[in-house]
Parts: sequence; structure tokens; C-alpha cells
Amino acid sequence: MALVIVGLGNPGKEYEKTRHNAGRSAVELLAKQEGLADFVFNKTANALVARGALGTLVLPETMMNASGKAVSAFVKSPKAAKNLLVVHDDLDLSVGALKMVFGRGSGGHKGVESVMRAIKTDAFARIRIGISAVGKKNQAKKVSGEEKVIKQVIGKWKPAEEAAVKKVLKKVAETVRLFAASGIESATQFANTR
Repeated sequence: MALVIVGLGNPGKEYEKTRHNAGRSAVELLAKQEGLADFVFNKTANALVARGALGTLVLPETMMNASGKAVSAFVKSPKAAKNLLVVHDDLDLSVGALKMVFGRGSGGHKGVESVMRAIKTDAFARIRIGISAVGKKNQAKKVSGEEKVIKQVIGKWKPAEEAAVKKVLKKVAETVRLFAASGIESATQFANTR
């Protein structure tokens, strides 16, 4: 199936290699692995777009909280959302962890909320990439207070985290290929197994 694969993040040099751009980084890696030409700016969607065998790869050029606008240029109806895959960062998961979900709430993620509002459904696949420090029992260390959350989210990866991040981004790319080839169940099982 031809997918619409969206990597959420913020555009601009200052946000490169930040935790909030984990989804964007994963989709950029996927494009590179698939040998796709450079992303091209699509004015209508206000997004960078690359097309390949897996489908359409989209990097919104809006700030995270307005990502839905770009997605709605490619997903025109709730029915079409079954071919949508959104890749994004998640504070509820620790670095190195990822989870694939379908038809769930946003978990407070403003970019995901924007997509749900724009396409009028939550019935689409998502890959959540962990960005929180590893706490007890390998669980995500909870961050509380708006200032601390913002600092965590838009902070850059620590050198000690980079190996785990590289590994998880590669696993995201494998998950996307599995989703395109075999569907949601196989991809979810693969993604959600540590």
C-alpha cells in the first residue's frame, strides 16, 4: 500500500538533533535508506515532500503545533487516514524505546492533536519514539512542570543517548517498511518488542 508517512518536528537549523524532532529525523533517515532524492518544498502543504516505493514522505515546515495543516493536504478524508503513519517523539517513553499504536488519543502531544483536528479522526497509525531519560525498571523518568518539559523536549540529545537514538531510528525505518509490506499487526508486533 502507498502510505503517507509524516515525520513530526520543527523546521529550522536550531531544532535539528533535538528530541522534539525525533519523528522528523526518523523519516529523513528512511528517505536516505530508500535512496530518495532530496525533499522538495510543496507550497500547498507547506511541507517538504519526497516520493518513493513506500509512498509519500512528508516533513511539515510549520511549527509542531500546526502540523495538521500539512497532513490534511495529503489525507483528504477520515477513510484515507488508514494509509497515514505519523512518526513523533513521546515523553512517556524512555530513550531507545518505541511503540506503534493505532487509533489512540494524542497523549497530550500537540503535533498529534493538530493532525487529529485537521483530518477529523484518530484512526491512523503512529510510531512513538521515546525521548525521556531512563528511570527505574527501564521506565521513562517523569518530567513535571511546564518549564522542565519544554527544556526536555526541545533539548538536544546527550552524547550518551546518541547510540540508542541511532538504533531506534533504524528500527523505526524497519517498522515503516514492515507496515507498508505486511500491515499494522506485523509492524506493531515488531515495533513493540524490545
